[in-house]
Amino acid sequence: MLYDVYYKFLAIINSPSFLRGFFDNRFYLILLVIILMRFKYTTYRSMWLSALVNIPGTILHEMMHFIVGLFLNARPCNFTIFPRRGDDGNYVMGSVGFRNVTFYNAVPSAMAPLLLLPIGFYLNRYFLPIMQPTFVNYILYVLLQTIIIENAIPSKADFKVAGMYWSGVAIYIFVFLTLFLMF
Repeated sequence: MLYDVYYKFLAIINSPSFLRGFFDNRFYLILLVIILMRFKYTTYRSMWLSALVNIPGTILHEMMHFIVGLFLNARPCNFTIFPRRGDDGNYVMGSVGFRNVTFYNAVPSAMAPLLLLPIGFYLNRYFLPIMQPTFVNYILYVLLQTIIIENAIPSKADFKVAGMYWSGVAIYIFVFLTLFLMF
């Protein structure tokens, strides 16, 4: 009896008419993202439950810092995804320490999580169209994109590190403005 109900439910949510109506309506997408975010924020009462929910995004965020810091000679010296309580009382989900932060690598190393945005864009542009159109795949896609985009946002600590060297900030503003004006 439960199998029949389960298979009928699957048939309904994977029917082409239901999927078309669900995929084409942005209201459901926004609703789904808000539900995911609310679920995430309800876990903040417990540091360990919050860490469990945030681990995939924390790994992505901190890996971006680590990789860019490694390439730009910031010399990453530690990498942690284990949560701890910060000086301000908030949770710090992860961190990467550097031994050689200078004017030329502070901004890119600190703003490195922004590189997750092109990854999310690539997934949306090239992976979503070839994905099997099922309700579960769509939910997983939205979950993955939510994790990627939310963790692409640099933290307060990232902005502090990026602003350590005003000469570096000025150089990167000049580079980006020049590139922007060229294209």
